[in-house]
Amino acid sequence: MHALPEDHTGVRIARLRRERHLTQRALSDLAGVPYSTLTKTEQGVLPATPHVIAACARAMRVEVATVVGQPYASELRADELDVLIRPIREALDVYDLGPDPDIRPRRPEELRDEAEALCAAVRAGEIKQAAGEVAGLIEEATTSAHLNGTSAGWLTLASLYRTAYDVTTKLGFADLAQLALARVDWAAQRGSDAVLGGMYQYLRALTYLREGKYRTGQRLVALGLSTLAQADASREREVVTGQLHLGAAVMAGRAHDGTQAREHLGEAERIAEATGESVKVHWLAFGPTNVKVHRVSVLAELDQYGEAVEATDGLAIPQDWPKSRTSHHFAEVARAQMWTGKLEASFQSLLKARKAAPQQAKYHPMVRETYAGLEAAHRRLPENFLSYGSWLGSAASH
Repeated sequence: MHALPEDHTGVRIARLRRERHLTQRALSDLAGVPYSTLTKTEQGVLPATPHVIAACARAMRVEVATVVGQPYASELRADELDVLIRPIREALDVYDLGPDPDIRPRRPEELRDEAEALCAAVRAGEIKQAAGEVAGLIEEATTSAHLNGTSAGWLTLASLYRTAYDVTTKLGFADLAQLALARVDWAAQRGSDAVLGGMYQYLRALTYLREGKYRTGQRLVALGLSTLAQADASREREVVTGQLHLGAAVMAGRAHDGTQAREHLGEAERIAEATGESVKVHWLAFGPTNVKVHRVSVLAELDQYGEAVEATDGLAIPQDWPKSRTSHHFAEVARAQMWTGKLEASFQSLLKARKAAPQQAKYHPMVRETYAGLEAAHRRLPENFLSYGSWLGSAASH
């Protein structure tokens, strides 16, 4: 009995490969993935790592989302999240139409507070709430920004566009996330905020990280750092600069460039010592804790799973840390534990990922890949293992 559908990532890689008339050896050579790794991934013996997924997608010239099967349409329908996507798309389309005569926006201060509340909701893992509210707020803030023409109004709109980006990214709508990100840049330019411009390049670099296009991502990091250098010195600027280095470290790790990854981690650590914990500055959760969390991530991306597990020793997540970030961290820890044979510990980490932010964990590709890797050994795991799979997908039909 399978807890997840038979159409796992390895099966999709094999199907896409055959559609392109590629042998396993040919895809292995094109992707730069060891032949044995590819064959075992296609068979489901090995879980597909982000590096393998991105390499195969790049070699076959398809989107990463196509390989991992996002968006997870049946689950989105069951959770009534799919109906929330179209309004977001429509709200992103009216950015340049000027004020809507049928909308009477609230005071700019109220809209700013609403935008901040949605940022907090996303970090708390309340994806459905954010998805349900962001479209209407974007339309209201769009009209307000056009009517008032103030920097503050444009920056409020940029914040809401960022929430649209966060939501659509987490639900697997990569094309819509790209559109939302373009709107962030559009509004940030009108708000004349260099720090937000640096943030935009950071988020843009992350999209290329997910697609396995590391060279372009690294160029965007460099552009973001040069953009931030134009901003006035402030703690806010330092926080975004530090976060850019963390993103660059993960990108270098996934590209298996350990030297560059450690250089970026070191620079982020230096900055974090000066800023301290800065959880709510642009909601990046930057600080010493995030540097430690990213060290775990980088080691895992470098396939140094044993060291990644060791790096979790003594790593305490602060109580005020965003639940979404906490959930992502436990998903990464679960992956590292699985690869080192710590199956029970890996499953416990998956449970922690779900407990921290269930809506996010359910649609997180790494959670699904790690669960698939544990599935073959489920007889050695707790009885509630299959119920976790039912929650991720729907075991009843399999």
